[in-house]
Amino acid sequence: MIARAGTGPLRRLVVLRHAKSAWPEGVEDHERPLAPRGLRDAPAAGRALAEADCLPDLALCSTARRARRTWELASAEWGTPPPVRYDERLYAADVPDLLEVVREAPPEVETLLVVGHNPGLEELVLELARDGLDDTLDRVRTKFPTSAIAVLSWHGTGWPALGTGTALLTSLTVPRGSKQ
Repeated sequence: MIARAGTGPLRRLVVLRHAKSAWPEGVEDHERPLAPRGLRDAPAAGRALAEADCLPDLALCSTARRARRTWELASAEWGTPPPVRYDERLYAADVPDLLEVVREAPPEVETLLVVGHNPGLEELVLELARDGLDDTLDRVRTKFPTSAIAVLSWHGTGWPALGTGTALLTSLTVPRGSKQ
């Protein structure tokens, strides 16, 4: 049995790695588009979040083109997408930078989505999770592929209280869209 840690309402941090990107010659990393597979997988990620009843109250998204497009395609699968904040600090962010942005979320947000990049997102999940259901932590340690969705749950009165080992990794999903 996993013990409850922290006090306050149940909160969820949903971590979504951008979908598969292309590597066109002469295009800056920040401006790389999604690859055909990414264009299929991003909507699948949106559907997976809806099916899991894990829609966010607020989304924080990297300013990189591939992250923005992942957000657009995923959120288009929902009736009414939540507000989104594009934050340049999420591009090529490490764990301290990611935590800084997450901790700025308003206290009324109970489910927060972060759309960004590896290796930072994978490291964030491993930093925050004190434990995981089933084999989720081992799977993250092995690989956090494009379009991966990690859901971390924790109890807290506000996002500034989220820290090392305060969350439980409740799910890890890697949605894939089908070829037409």
